[in-house]
Amino acid sequence: MERKLFQLGDVVQMKKAHPCGTNAWKVIRMGMDIRIKCTGCDHSVMIPRLEFERKMKKVLQSTEPKEE
Repeated sequence: MERKLFQLGDVVQMKKAHPCGTNAWKVIRMGMDIRIKCTGCDHSVMIPRLEFERKMKKVLQSTEPKEE
């Protein structure tokens, strides 16, 4: 399986929506565990990296500008 690329400060889309109605999360801590914060209600969750990579769909907003 290919590793998904994300970095600190990225806004990512998860497979399941949060109960507040949004499924966009901001990555606020990285390591063996990833801490993400809901962009809708500011609730934060810490989950293991492998579980996060399985549940993440795509990066919605990257902190690094793309080169053209």
